[in-house]
Amino acid sequence: MRILAAWNNAAEAELLSLYLDLEDNQLAVAANAAECLALVQAQDWDAVLLSLSFPDIDGAYEVFQQIRRIQPGCPIVGACFPQEVFQLARFMTNGLKAYILRDDVGDFLFLINVTLQNAVAGVLAERAQKLSEKLREEIDSVRKLQETFIPINLEAPQGYTVAARYEPSQIQVVGGAPVVLAGGDYYDVFKINDETLIILVGDASGHGMKACMSIMIMHTLVRMIRSTVYRDTAAFVAEINKHLCSQTIVQQEGGFITLLYGILRRDTHEFQWTSAGHPMPLLHNLNDQSVQEMGDVEKSGLPLGVYDDAEYETCTMTVPANSKLILMTDGILEAFPAARTDGHREFGLRGVVATLKEVADKSPEETLQALFDASNAFTEGSGRHDDTSVVVLSRE
Repeated sequence: MRILAAWNNAAEAELLSLYLDLEDNQLAVAANAAECLALVQAQDWDAVLLSLSFPDIDGAYEVFQQIRRIQPGCPIVGACFPQEVFQLARFMTNGLKAYILRDDVGDFLFLINVTLQNAVAGVLAERAQKLSEKLREEIDSVRKLQETFIPINLEAPQGYTVAARYEPSQIQVVGGAPVVLAGGDYYDVFKINDETLIILVGDASGHGMKACMSIMIMHTLVRMIRSTVYRDTAAFVAEINKHLCSQTIVQQEGGFITLLYGILRRDTHEFQWTSAGHPMPLLHNLNDQSVQEMGDVEKSGLPLGVYDDAEYETCTMTVPANSKLILMTDGILEAFPAARTDGHREFGLRGVVATLKEVADKSPEETLQALFDASNAFTEGSGRHDDTSVVVLSRE
């Protein structure tokens, strides 16, 4: 700790050197105002110890103001005699971090080192708090930008109903508010015409700003090229992949994006989709209460942004009457109670299937609510550690 002592009592200055100029401390003592201000101008200090009789209260206050102007982030600790305490108010209201009462025998010298350390620690804590608040604001700004491309007021073809929801993960902050992170989940649901519905669900690797920016890039690409090759799901996914492989922010630190891109045709009730490393859709047949993972997992291609010549396959199924189709990211599957010590357990496919059967007669919106509630309850209060997106499409 670099300490500057502005002290005009020569005998006490020698004692200060004994008590402070040790271990990791580096002490400089200024005997007058000019010398003190010259040292403040010359280098940065971790803390300043200022005698409030330097040479008197008014002179010390002028030095105090100059130090605050030159090094506003440096904590200043004052030292005064008991009869001078009433003069402390103007120092304290203008940034004095702490003070010590001097006594005639010099016992106060034993308190100086720990008082300076506490003052420095307090300043560092204030800086950390301000940085935390700034980061919270930055994260919140990006998260709000992300929310602008999460679709609302979804429309489905005649005979179908659709609902979808995205929830970001949270960082639990002890002693403060939780931080809602910008995330890497993405979904889009839109009609090309009255007969065709497009559904996309994506998930960027990792968390926070980078994952969110990766998804923003993919969203932009989807919007740019969706009107040209949307009917061939494998070709569409391959095209998106080639573009993403040239994006540095996606590939940084081994990043990638999983995606499921699907097309529903109302006239034939055919659902065609391509998976790029993404969980396959679930079909809940309400006639016999069966819940099946559709498609062949081996037909799931590489995640996007890994290899620009990756090949993808198309899967096809018929959506039966009186059924629900569920597309989701792995955030809901991987929900777990963080506080448990008896082994790692996840909500998993078993939890999703059990919840779907419990709300078989409910609407897509109510089904969504049940899935989010059940997976969150499974975490026993710790909350889902990953972003979560779910799309529920039901056929009457």
